[in-house]
Amino acid sequence: MTNPEANPKTHVCADGGRPGPQAEREDGAPVEIITARAVPLGGPRAMHVRRTLPQRQRSLIGAWCFIDHYGPDRMSANGGMDVAPHPHTGLQTLSWLFEGAIAHLDSGGNGARILPGQMHLMTAGSGICHSETSTPDTDLLHGVQLWIALPEEARHRPERRLESFVPEPVEFDGGSALVFLGSLLGSESPVGTHTPLVGAEIGLGPGRTLDLPVDPGFEHGLLVDTGEAVTLEGVHVPEDTVGYTGVGSRTLRVANGGGGPARLVFLEGAPFTEQVLMWWNFLGRSMEEIQRYQEEWQEHGERFGRVEGYVGHGGPGRNRDGMSRLPAPKLPPVRIRPRENPPPHARSRT
Repeated sequence: MTNPEANPKTHVCADGGRPGPQAEREDGAPVEIITARAVPLGGPRAMHVRRTLPQRQRSLIGAWCFIDHYGPDRMSANGGMDVAPHPHTGLQTLSWLFEGAIAHLDSGGNGARILPGQMHLMTAGSGICHSETSTPDTDLLHGVQLWIALPEEARHRPERRLESFVPEPVEFDGGSALVFLGSLLGSESPVGTHTPLVGAEIGLGPGRTLDLPVDPGFEHGLLVDTGEAVTLEGVHVPEDTVGYTGVGSRTLRVANGGGGPARLVFLEGAPFTEQVLMWWNFLGRSMEEIQRYQEEWQEHGERFGRVEGYVGHGGPGRNRDGMSRLPAPKLPPVRIRPRENPPPHARSRT
């Protein structure tokens, strides 16, 4: 999935913003609430996604650098997802669906039909382009798109790789989990990562509590998809928001105080210590790199390759707006330098 904003902000790993409240559970870990902003995926009838990362408040949770949460959206009402070929550098994209289906094509020659419960991880490395469209038989589309920042030793590799994995449910008292990346609750994904990471969908029954064992060297994020009364360490985490805890915890208490089941996406990872500059769909380390990526994409450079066989909602080779590929927005008129990541600790309101 792309960042479709016509005037995208340049995001740096910088301190700032107004974090959420500290934990209310006695001896619990501090919890920072990260709220979402709405971003349209195209024109006036387009799908909207709810974006919790990146924010000025916090740019990264481990190497997780982008969280888009969308749906459930009825495709007949908004025309569906139709993201024409667009580029990426220096990152991995991870698709995870709850409902519906997405057709994926990329310049590595990879194609896939993304379905609920199937993790698809695309590695951009030095450059890739891909398209994503909801399939004609999809009525409701609902899921998350996640990006992972690649470290220096991996971000220049010309990989263009797509990996898939279908995790088996792991049951626990009060619910179950699907661990699609890393290791959690005795379940381990076979898909390797360039930095230590965990990603899982957790289902928690009404009135149930989960004491989740976690790595004290990791920072953690809990996205609430459904569940009106979910708490993390005693702090209410509303739907469509992320509850963040920093390093130091060995157990996190997640509770569902509502009358229906809760669906959560749990993300954690070792703090990403490298400086990162994100603009549009590019991850780099300097404005010079970003400018070079933007120019190469506009000039149809070989860095990104080409998507073959794209069929958008406007017909073969084009989206509903008649475009065969997404143009890069203009670069900002000011120079922005990457800065140090925020400390891996939840912060209270000031």
